[in-house]
Amino acid sequence: MNRPNDVREKIDKWQEMNTSYLKEIKSLVTETKALKDFQIISYFTYSVNIFHKPGLENYCLGSFHILNVGGRPLNNPYICIKVSQDSPFEFSGKYLYKDSKQKMRLANAWERINDPMEKQEYWLKPVEKNVLNPSETLSFPNFQMKWLPEPSYAGSIMGFTYGDEAAEGINSLNQINISGTIIEEDSHE
Repeated sequence: MNRPNDVREKIDKWQEMNTSYLKEIKSLVTETKALKDFQIISYFTYSVNIFHKPGLENYCLGSFHILNVGGRPLNNPYICIKVSQDSPFEFSGKYLYKDSKQKMRLANAWERINDPMEKQEYWLKPVEKNVLNPSETLSFPNFQMKWLPEPSYAGSIMGFTYGDEAAEGINSLNQINISGTIIEEDSHE
């Protein structure tokens, strides 16, 4: 005949269940809200081959990736790859110029949209891709940097992503920084 205790226990269990359900609902609402937000991340992947001997060419092969991790598309995406001012790097990649006749033949082609004589900033837009939808990735693949080592050298490559929703630009998560010093070996052995 402990009815009041039974009722009290049931009320306590019911309150625990409600609290648990409310926490779960709050978590789901937060996740859903995050999915509706605009969020783009961009990053470099790369590998280097360095000799550190006078006259031998060094190089870096890389790709720049844009990933839409949000819930809204990025319209009219384009990128800027910037080579630091005093770097010894010679940048090259697979891109076309505005008046090129090859545009239609190359799948996943990119077009350079700034002055071809500019050697520090490479503004590029994809030829066929005007919208980067949620969960999609867009890549500018297989660019190269070459350089002959000087006694001491350093340089960096930075990346930025732009589009209608990112007019101010979004910095990449990483950049490429390369530096080195040639140490002459003593030849009096």
